[in-house]
Amino acid sequence: MRAIEVVPRGVASSAGYGACEIGTHIKLDPEQLVSYRLAKWEPVIEDALVVCAAIEYCDRRQSRPQKAWGREFPLRVHVHEPARWSAPQVQSALAAALRCLTGDVWRLEFVQRQKDPEDIIQTNFEIPEPNSLMIPFSNGMDSWALWQLVKEQNPVLVRLGGGSNKSRRRRGKREAFERIPFRVPDQDFKERSGRSRGFKFAMVSGLAAYLSGSTKVIVPESGQGALGPVLVTHRYGDYRSHPVFLNKMEKLFRALLNYELRYEFPRLWSTKGQTLAAAVAKTKDEGWRKTRSCWQKPRQIRVGKNQPLRQCGFCAACILRRMSVHAAGLEEPANTYAFENVSAATLSAGMAEGFPVDSLHGNQHAYAVAGAMHFDHLAALRRSEDSAVLSLQARELARALGEDEVSVKQKLDGLLAQHEAEWDAFLKSLAPGSFIRQRSAGVS
Repeated sequence: MRAIEVVPRGVASSAGYGACEIGTHIKLDPEQLVSYRLAKWEPVIEDALVVCAAIEYCDRRQSRPQKAWGREFPLRVHVHEPARWSAPQVQSALAAALRCLTGDVWRLEFVQRQKDPEDIIQTNFEIPEPNSLMIPFSNGMDSWALWQLVKEQNPVLVRLGGGSNKSRRRRGKREAFERIPFRVPDQDFKERSGRSRGFKFAMVSGLAAYLSGSTKVIVPESGQGALGPVLVTHRYGDYRSHPVFLNKMEKLFRALLNYELRYEFPRLWSTKGQTLAAAVAKTKDEGWRKTRSCWQKPRQIRVGKNQPLRQCGFCAACILRRMSVHAAGLEEPANTYAFENVSAATLSAGMAEGFPVDSLHGNQHAYAVAGAMHFDHLAALRRSEDSAVLSLQARELARALGEDEVSVKQKLDGLLAQHEAEWDAFLKSLAPGSFIRQRSAGVS
């Protein structure tokens, strides 16, 4: 890949580098950026956001090799404090976090940015209380459920997208951290795995904690979402919510900001169904119905003109949602999903009336098959003859969490047993010849 240089608008890139221009390829949102310019504003905050955006730009721009996974990224970024970013401990921590998350080799270089940041301190924001709990909030089911479970502690929601664009107010002031303050506009990018999203979410929520004087970010994901994509993987595990990756992010914050930040995982050993059931039992709130789990863009799964937007119903995230709602003893209307009839024998037969079934190309079908098989393989994992995988994962988790390996292995076994029971019950609720049940080795 050609080396990339992230430059301010109007600054030419160096010889041999392709330009990624701030303001063109990376858009900083002034309205949202001000909430990251609280009383503790430092230039390194804006630098960190630009670095996040640069990593996303590179990750999405270059497709992965067909017969391999890893890529190599030479990346030069103009920052306000290059000495800070070039320090060996920062470079080492940054490279380790990115390597763990994306499986790629990142060679980052930092040079002086010429334009000084504007010295702006906003006073129209509700500044969070020190030591607040910070929740990365995606408007997904897990983040909603965790919010309900800790609501009495007045957590701060660091919104990662998926919600309203309207400003929220507390005591007459706007809430901080309403939305990620940058975006990388779609430029017909080739790569869709999107592993760098995990770095963006971890960095933004960590910066919000730093600016608030908080030391805790509580990760909403339940066990299947945090650990499943690493326990069962066909190429390279997805570590975006995994303690091993977030432990490396803690080391990055320590090196970059001299700040002791802790990512905590209160629902790590619970299934999504257990987390949902606990939240509903505690609050009796029906807000979970308005959450969105689907990985696909709404415009890809529209059912007829002028119809409400739906979730696809067949991607891995939707299958996990459907199984979890079933496990929690709850129900959703069939028209929550484009794949309405989950007991249908084929994907096209189960789609809602008015859905253009000819749009279900090969990739969509493969997506649906992969989602069902992922949870089936996860359910079979503890019965697998190859125990080395679980032992290695337990050892990695124990180191990242600072816990005893034997205890972690017991908790992991309990999580997998619960998932197996929930998956089995969900499959038995479907017709024997259903599309999902046909992909299962556990239920005939």
